[in-house]
Amino acid sequence: MKLYALLTSAGVNIAVCVVLFFLYSLLRKQPTFVNVYFGQRFAPHVRTRHLGTFCFNRFVPSPSWILKAWEASDEEIVAAGGLDALVLVRMIVFSFRIFSIAAILGLFLVLPLNYFGQDIRRQQIPAESLEVFTIVNVEAGSRWFWVHCLALYIISCSACLLLYFEYKSISRKRLAYFTSSLRHPSYFTVLVRAIPKSQKESYSHTVEKFFTNYYASSYLSHQIVYRSGPVQKLLTDAEEVFKMLKTAPEELCPGSNLMRCGLCGGTNHSFKMLPAERVSDKGRDDSDDSDLRKKESAAALVFFRNRYAALVASQGLQSKNPMSWVTDLAPEPDDMYWSNICVPYRLLWIRRVALLVASILFVAFFLVPVSLTQSLVHLDKLQKTFPFLKGILKREGVTQLVTGYLPSVVLILFSYIVPPLMMLFSKMEGSISRSGRKRSACIKVIYFFIWNVFFGNIVSGSVIERLNKIFKDVNNLLSTAVPSTIVLQVYSQKQGTIISWNTDFSIPYRSSEDPPIWAFWLCICHIGTFNTPILGGLFFHCLLCIS
Repeated sequence: MKLYALLTSAGVNIAVCVVLFFLYSLLRKQPTFVNVYFGQRFAPHVRTRHLGTFCFNRFVPSPSWILKAWEASDEEIVAAGGLDALVLVRMIVFSFRIFSIAAILGLFLVLPLNYFGQDIRRQQIPAESLEVFTIVNVEAGSRWFWVHCLALYIISCSACLLLYFEYKSISRKRLAYFTSSLRHPSYFTVLVRAIPKSQKESYSHTVEKFFTNYYASSYLSHQIVYRSGPVQKLLTDAEEVFKMLKTAPEELCPGSNLMRCGLCGGTNHSFKMLPAERVSDKGRDDSDDSDLRKKESAAALVFFRNRYAALVASQGLQSKNPMSWVTDLAPEPDDMYWSNICVPYRLLWIRRVALLVASILFVAFFLVPVSLTQSLVHLDKLQKTFPFLKGILKREGVTQLVTGYLPSVVLILFSYIVPPLMMLFSKMEGSISRSGRKRSACIKVIYFFIWNVFFGNIVSGSVIERLNKIFKDVNNLLSTAVPSTIVLQVYSQKQGTIISWNTDFSIPYRSSEDPPIWAFWLCICHIGTFNTPILGGLFFHCLLCIS
């Protein structure tokens, strides 16, 4: 890719951002879009304006809202959007700081070294290839490689230092937020799943017997979760109608009369007056217990007298069989995902294995658009493969647009299907809370983009460049690839223990609200920066690519 193609892409993106800022500053002033741009808790005074008054300022865009948003204090953000909104804003500010450090080091330290790394014939800077500004242009065995290592060390140390202060600040705000919030019944509640089924007792009696034996001093009460939903309601109504028709006496049923067609007169038993009390209602009190027992699911909400007992019960192993008596802290009622609670716990493992296979297949499928974007960058190879494109690509401005902006557009369009699909996968995994489902989807999206957008671009680019060499020189390719693969496997085995050790000491986070993405970002930087500098730089550059 040429430098002018990169500048074209940057110019188009900046122009799109300016247009979007212009439209937002204009549309936010229109009374019609008040419900869209302003929530009731964010700006209640905006709703009180008279919608019929005409004001010329509504049609003049103003950038003052950017300064107001930037000058908002942490307390105002927490009051308006909650703690997660503050974490999101701090994450954006943290990204700006890291980008600033990396940009200063790259522009004034690394980029000049790469550009003057070899004595070659120079072209005009806009016509230069991007490889001239990378480490590829540095001579092999050069002593100036220590500059790249120094830059990686500075960026990694800066990231660790900033992460330390950010985590310390957010931890204090979390503690203050939770201590100032009112007590909620969910703090004393434990969700129990995979309750063993008994032929003699109901689930309710089984739960009561179990917790009175093992948590007699702290156990308060429990509530069995019943199966509900449109499908279950239809099945229940169908069963009741069937029982009513089955138990109806024969004398109440209209008799069949084959001698009359029904047009000349009524049948012998056209209508019958039913008694006020249906026969099926008799003995309903006796069958209530059996009906409720059939609707019970293998899940219950158990209430404790104090939070410590609830925490101990949720974290401990309740049985020798890990597939029974599974306990977790209950989410808040608004956050509870009721449809997944009634799913059998043994079925969740089958779902997770199936979703793992589906994720692998989706990753393999997504390599197609990634390879397509890489082929748009290598126009010379694309013209050799498709000769009919030579006339189109020779036009003025088409090359810059195709190589600079079109690959990112294609990749972004294909990336739009990733979050909804990952949200569906997280839903099928059986998460008990909506925030847990969002957190699982965010982790899947981050893993997906780390592999496809970062490593996928590298692998697909290497495949396109070496595609012609595979069939021409197979022996040399295998002799080169096999030793390097062995070295990579040995290195991975040696570094695997270090990575797993760092993973155990990763930064924990638990929130009762929607999960923030920055907690997983902290784990990535923590794992990468405490290994070798090259590995730390790799993870950090991957983090920058995602952001």
